[in-house]
Amino acid sequence: MDMNEETSESRKLKCDDTSRCFQLLESILDGEMDNSKEVLKEKLAKCQPCFEHFHLEQAIRDVLKTKCTKQEVPTELADCIRQKIQEIK
Repeated sequence: MDMNEETSESRKLKCDDTSRCFQLLESILDGEMDNSKEVLKEKLAKCQPCFEHFHLEQAIRDVLKTKCTKQEVPTELADCIRQKIQEIK
């Protein structure tokens, strides 16, 4: 199943534990979980805020990877970009 396949209408609009869920999603993106595909599929299918956070985080990482080739992205830079995007929302 494609992670974009589910419509936003079938997801809850408010996350019960945003900080814990966002940490989980970031761990999955970092490759720190063995069963990440199943957990991710289930999480994104159920929760709109998690769906949006995951795709935003993934987009930020993709942009940083292409712009910072052969250099590790500083955590402070990613955090600063994330914060500015959240302020704009």
